[in-house]
Amino acid sequence: MASRVTSANPATLSTDPKILIQYALLVLKAESAPPAQTMYHPGDVIDVAYDTLDVRYTLITTFYGNDLATEINPGRAQQIVSFGFVVQDSSGNVVISIRGTEGTQEWLQDAKFLPIQCPILAGSGFTEDGFTAVYRSLRITPDPASKRLVEALPDLAFPQPVSSVTVCGHSLGGALATLCAFDVAANTPFKNPLVYSYASPRTGNASFVDTYNQLVPRTVRIANRLDIVPKVPTPPDYGHVELLYELNPMLKVKLDLLCQHHLTTYLFLLSLQTGGTILPLNPECVQSSIRI
Repeated sequence: MASRVTSANPATLSTDPKILIQYALLVLKAESAPPAQTMYHPGDVIDVAYDTLDVRYTLITTFYGNDLATEINPGRAQQIVSFGFVVQDSSGNVVISIRGTEGTQEWLQDAKFLPIQCPILAGSGFTEDGFTAVYRSLRITPDPASKRLVEALPDLAFPQPVSSVTVCGHSLGGALATLCAFDVAANTPFKNPLVYSYASPRTGNASFVDTYNQLVPRTVRIANRLDIVPKVPTPPDYGHVELLYELNPMLKVKLDLLCQHHLTTYLFLLSLQTGGTILPLNPECVQSSIRI
């Protein structure tokens, strides 16, 4: 039997594909929860395993927020949904795992991407209004009056002393992870968080990007070069934070907007780089002429 291997030092940023898979799988766990339903409860164990990598997390809390509004469906902003969870591993690393939202094509086609003054830190530039509104709504219960996620973070009942904080997210969740990590670094005792974002759209303007890169330098932004979501909103009003880790689908994934964007596609492409088990694409995304 293969020996059990925990993650690399969780306080150290890594671009090892296995570590990128580890956090992507944790985001996939968050995405597996139906938006209107709580699947996970405090004290639950969430296991993330890939080949010899096996990390067990204890769930601390689920968190909620108002969904992303669009012109087609403005009422979504009134819908309270679960956006992810906070967990901790045995070494004390706390992970905030943030999912995206349903209707990716809808918000891509419909969004105006209007910039607003970033409310997290004075003088830090502009961020996209829809992403910012969703981020500011994240809280630890469905009650709109409950504490915001980052405000509540220092007082959560962690079973271990906190050794580090990692924030990860996919799609809209990648933009939310960017804002969350910025907020953690600026406004909590947990300085210098790590960030792993997958398929994140651009979140703010050049001033925000410069401030973010100084405050949150330990960031890996994983992007499939054929995924349209990381290409919006467009420059010069918006820019990407560092550090880019680019994936090349090499005609192994169906040329389809959602297929190129799925988190399962990112996991598939990352697994091709490990020399280990290849994680499966969604069946509808497999190129008919390609057999892996």
